[in-house]
Amino acid sequence: MTQAPVSPDSGPDDDPARRADEPGGGAQSDAPAPGESGGGGVQPDPEEFPGAGWGELPPPAEDCLTEDEWVAWLAAMPDEEDPGLVPGEEPDPEDPSPAARRPRSPRPGRGSRAPAGVPRAVPSGRRGPGEPGSARRIPGESPGPCGAFATGQVLDVAPGGGALHGLAEHAAGPGDRFAGASDDELIGVLCALDRAEASAAALKYAAVAELIRRRPEPGAALAGAARMPVVWEEFTETELTDALAETRWQAEAMLALAHDLETKLPGTKAAFRAGVLRQSKVAIIAAAVTALDPAEARAAEAMVLDRAGRLTPGGLRAAIVRAVMEVAPEKARKRREEAGRSARVQRWLEDSGNAALMGRELPPAEVLAADQRITWWAGRLKAAGLDGDMDQLRARAYLDILLNKDSRPTTTPAQDGQDRTAPGPAGGGPGGPDGSGPGGPDDRGDGGSGPCDPDGPGIPPTASVLPAGFAGRLHLTIPLATLLDLAERPGEIAGLGPVDPALARDLAGAAAANPKTTYCLSVTDEHGHAIGHGCARPEPKSHARPARRDKPARPSGHAPPGGHAPPGGHAPPGRTGDGDRPRFAFTASGEHGPPGGYGSWRLSTGQPSQRDLLITMDPIALETCDHRFEARGHDPGVKLRHLAQIRHATCVAPTCRRPAGNCDFEHNTPYEAGGRSCLCNGGPTCRHDHRLKQHPKWKVEQITPGTFLRTAPSGRQYTTEPTRYPI
Repeated sequence: MTQAPVSPDSGPDDDPARRADEPGGGAQSDAPAPGESGGGGVQPDPEEFPGAGWGELPPPAEDCLTEDEWVAWLAAMPDEEDPGLVPGEEPDPEDPSPAARRPRSPRPGRGSRAPAGVPRAVPSGRRGPGEPGSARRIPGESPGPCGAFATGQVLDVAPGGGALHGLAEHAAGPGDRFAGASDDELIGVLCALDRAEASAAALKYAAVAELIRRRPEPGAALAGAARMPVVWEEFTETELTDALAETRWQAEAMLALAHDLETKLPGTKAAFRAGVLRQSKVAIIAAAVTALDPAEARAAEAMVLDRAGRLTPGGLRAAIVRAVMEVAPEKARKRREEAGRSARVQRWLEDSGNAALMGRELPPAEVLAADQRITWWAGRLKAAGLDGDMDQLRARAYLDILLNKDSRPTTTPAQDGQDRTAPGPAGGGPGGPDGSGPGGPDDRGDGGSGPCDPDGPGIPPTASVLPAGFAGRLHLTIPLATLLDLAERPGEIAGLGPVDPALARDLAGAAAANPKTTYCLSVTDEHGHAIGHGCARPEPKSHARPARRDKPARPSGHAPPGGHAPPGGHAPPGRTGDGDRPRFAFTASGEHGPPGGYGSWRLSTGQPSQRDLLITMDPIALETCDHRFEARGHDPGVKLRHLAQIRHATCVAPTCRRPAGNCDFEHNTPYEAGGRSCLCNGGPTCRHDHRLKQHPKWKVEQITPGTFLRTAPSGRQYTTEPTRYPI
């Protein structure tokens, strides 16, 4: 018989590029030679049509028709109806009945035959190499076993659960080696398993909740939509302890968390079950809302759930604590004060054989002062030549201060240039045994009567919020409305976290008593991002006016001043004997601010001996930049560096929480490569992330002045937004 030309298209069920070593491939010698009767045409996949003798014809080297001839032949094909089966062709049982078929163009090779000598037409929905259904895989393009886990694909965004775990386990393949998976797909599988693990843990806590329902305390009714008892039987935790081989403390914690998820935190429960939040983050949220009733707890969780999955544990803890303080400030204050009554020092043996010593539930201001004193003395130890990194030196300084020791290497005064008769670090200052040494550098009698230490950092790490002269060496962020007693919004201390409104006012009031305290003011948008900032400067003496201590009149400016007593009767330190106290006031200065800025303002601390402060508000570049603060050289200078640290209060890396003050100003595009020293080309970056940025497999882009985009070697991308301040 005459052999018709072989079509360049192998049909929808065949792969023209299949090799002998691929599924369905056959040795070249098994294929019928041209001119032989080998069943006609290219053979189907033997996995679909098993049987002996199936082979494959090699594709022709060139097309026998020109492009115009192809177009003419296709135009001649009828479109009105399906010509049906050719004689001898069996119907496909999966085909719809003739009445249900839609009119369509004939498909050469199925339902029709091209005239002799005319190749079959190329169908539009073919399965080619690397496409779904093809046995051939193209690295980097083919949807392999892990393809659905790639960025944005269906399993990359699927909620956690048993099905997702099963698909991930299937993708792992033999030996759990994830053969054929790209880096992006492998990270997708990892994230999917994290969601599946969280979902499984959520189901376990749902089972614990059901156990609580079945073990109510006698007389305790099932209440609420969750039908949970308020109290469960005394020995329910023992039942869990025996079943899971856990401690009673851990079993009780499991019962409490399961109860809170059912009664207080429905949104957190749903996110837990979907795998958005893992168990450790769920526990952080539940611990923060312990003192709240169900309605307050739901209000607090609603303020963080939209971004809780993207936050680190430390970031989530700060966010939910801030939300709790905003929803129920009085309960937050009472919780802090009650917990302070259980202050304690704990010691234990480390696994290494060393020991640990830790203070718990201590006053925040004193902890900050103690921490500053430890860092100061560690610096002195380093300057004296003591070996060790800063962590080791701080640990040594911690013990020196507690034990009234001096661990500096013994040298003569001529060798170190110091008067060794000066007292050690524990001499004087708050908690000093004899009150005779410096309370830190530049000591002015806040906690000791000894002389100043000439080598100190310049501001004494004072120990208490209450003594007058508390130096604002800490970075305290407090909403202006809270400072003026007009609202109850939480503040925040850099390196420590959120503080309730009462404590924030106490710290601000105590810091105001020290003339060395400096003030800055930031304007935020509705998300808490800083869009304007100004640093206060004393009003010129020629224009100074006495600080007012009476209640000022409300001005017509944008920010009303304070004047009434804070809720709850918690007045900041500095109260005079007649019951009056210094009050902060904030008014318009009457001067024009910078172009595009937010005006010029006057801040009064209420201290009789201090002049008012003037604040000019400059804009901070978030979306666009006019380069007004661009530095001429590589060094950003004081103002540019400060504005960058206000915009991003921590390192600009997605998960780094190192304070911006401990970071370098990093040019995103290197200065040597033409990058500007400007807000649109830099931000605070810690040394670790600085080295990461230089790595050739990583990429960091500043897509807007305030937004950074980091691309990992896998191709996954992570975004950092500006810091969200309390609003």
